[in-house]
Amino acid sequence: MSSWIDIAALEDIPPRGARVIRTPQGCVAVFRTGDDRVFALEDRCPHRNGPLSEGIVHGTSVTCPLHNWVISLETGQVGGPGEGTVETYGIRVENGRILLDEARLRRPDAA
Repeated sequence: MSSWIDIAALEDIPPRGARVIRTPQGCVAVFRTGDDRVFALEDRCPHRNGPLSEGIVHGTSVTCPLHNWVISLETGQVGGPGEGTVETYGIRVENGRILLDEARLRRPDAA
């Protein structure tokens, strides 16, 4: 069962930008695309733990600022040049507010 928590206003994140949400399990990067869709990923690249929240958002991908690995905001899958996956989290927008699925943050095996 999902438990949605209000984390920010959509306008708090610039288009093609990101913000970090700190949780007891680690940091979650919340991204806003140019067309106002939002995504939430673990804030570390699987390559060398680069902070994805500091990467460049383009379309529905983010490029890690350390070594240019491209990660899908939709799936968390690395598309190139490397391999791997980043944890994704449930997120949605209601009435201009961003809601994060808190239940998934508490499960150590969230997938």
